Amino acid sequence: MDISIRQYIKSNFKDSNMEEIKKSIVDSIQKGDELTLPGLGVFFEGLWNNTDDNCKQQMLEILEQNFKDRQIYEKY
Repeated sequence: MDISIRQYIKSNFKDSNMEEIKKSIVDSIQKGDELTLPGLGVFFEGLWNNTDDNCKQQMLEILEQNFKDRQIYEKY
């Protein structure tokens, strides 16, 4: 059986509202569970694919700064 993580995540959240999606994101980040990383990646992929170049630039600047500041690694 071939399982597509993208399709699985999209199917699980297709009827979710903003609050449910936010709760899933926050819970995943707070738990720090490595198993949720692919799901967060699917969320990010959807965000990236559906934003304009200005928004993408802002995301890249935020990510770059977080890596430079090492804020991402503070919990680990």
